[in-house]
Amino acid sequence: MEGYKDSAEQGVVGYGGRLNIRPEYQREFIYSVEQQQSVIESILRDFPLNGMYWLKMENGNYELLDGQQRTLSICRYVNGSFAVPIQMATAKRNFSFNNLTKSEKEKILNYKLMIYVCSEGDDRERLDWFAIINIVGAELTRQELRNTIYTGEWLSDAKKYFSKPNCPAKKAAGDYLKGKASRQDYLETVLKWISAREGVTIEEYMGAHKDAKNCNELWLYFKQVFDWVKIIFPNFRKDLMRGLEWGILYNKYGNSSNYDAKFFESEILRLIDDEDVTNNRGIYEYLFDKDEKHLSIRKFTQKMKRAAYEKQKGVCAKCGNTFAIEKMHADHILAWSKGGRTTAENCQLLCADCNRRKSNK
Repeated sequence: MEGYKDSAEQGVVGYGGRLNIRPEYQREFIYSVEQQQSVIESILRDFPLNGMYWLKMENGNYELLDGQQRTLSICRYVNGSFAVPIQMATAKRNFSFNNLTKSEKEKILNYKLMIYVCSEGDDRERLDWFAIINIVGAELTRQELRNTIYTGEWLSDAKKYFSKPNCPAKKAAGDYLKGKASRQDYLETVLKWISAREGVTIEEYMGAHKDAKNCNELWLYFKQVFDWVKIIFPNFRKDLMRGLEWGILYNKYGNSSNYDAKFFESEILRLIDDEDVTNNRGIYEYLFDKDEKHLSIRKFTQKMKRAAYEKQKGVCAKCGNTFAIEKMHADHILAWSKGGRTTAENCQLLCADCNRRKSNK
């Protein structure tokens, strides 16, 4: 705790300023309040915490390789960021560090940590150690692992926009995105989209921009995607729109100015009301390419198929040949796209060849 200072984007230090608690390759702080409380409860009960790893630098200072979540839990508690429930005579009460007794404070401040100090290594070795050590901890996400490799000013700037709990990306479009900013889900999402636009992998995109001074291109792209989305779909429906691949749609269709927001809205309402549409989340992509697979159109039931088979006497409605029922496919007489419904009256059976030829038209 000596010299502990959390300067947000400028870093977190402790141990008299000699320990860099959050090097560039480290993940964001992800512990919940309950997890932080568990760390302090373990200390107060004199339970051992798992060993931590520090890396000794050439200048004699240290970087924290593993144990950031536990280290910050301790520092944040002593710094007054949260309280811990402690059993009293009649009930549990929440105590901040400043409300503890002198002996309880000393128990925390004098608690011994098991620290493994790794000797100096080059950047590649440090990142390899970090990835290997963290296999036994809380599992790193794919993007957290990428972040251990592509460190630099560009990544630091990108994390400022996409990796903090109340980051600009969350404020601008958090309702549209799945996952957590702190687990790098927002950053991975936008990187997936912009990489697809460039025809490269996420790793290739990060590698190409690793030494850039800022992530302006990435942030401006993100803004363009959701400015476009909000213009053509002004009515937000969280259950249908959250987590869709908006950047991929923008890459394909964002250059056109011919989309009519009012027409799209009327189509959305029509399709939501259509009982044959079983996947309402696919409506938005369907509006662009008209591919019915996005909507998962309701299939004819076995009872409908059997009734059509008996009515047709086993004869294919197209070629006139006879087939066993298991060799035939239920099909709309009047196509769904032309207003046909998935009803017994609109059901016909086709052989596999005729069904394939009709589907390819």
